[in-house]
Amino acid sequence: MSNLTIASRRETDFVSFLELNEFKVESIHDNIYRVSRAQELPVFVSINEGNMYFELDLGNVTAFADKDLYFKLLDLNTEVLPVSFGINNSHSDDPRLVLVESRETGDLSDQELLAVFDALELAVDKAESLLNEYLK
Repeated sequence: MSNLTIASRRETDFVSFLELNEFKVESIHDNIYRVSRAQELPVFVSINEGNMYFELDLGNVTAFADKDLYFKLLDLNTEVLPVSFGINNSHSDDPRLVLVESRETGDLSDQELLAVFDALELAVDKAESLLNEYLK
């Protein structure tokens, strides 16, 4: 007998789904959540108007950042897809290196949502390797 797979679809709200998958979810503000799992860095998720925006803060790197670091980060963007490195400059006196991703919520599947968190985790590993070179 061949391996027969059956796909099923079940709908669960965002917070319950993540909690069932061993994430800790904390509501920060209207439609903004702090999501963490085990020893991983927290991910901030904003949900509005049919879109989800994911952001993971890697810290302020201005003390050692140079053209070479920013080039390497941009180059790493091709390796960490679907997430990408960016700068959150919402507080101009404290710009933050971040990992970001976004998704439409219209037909978001469980696998797609979990894949974002997995991709963020893998990108953090690559960022740590790169940033460790500058912190020595």
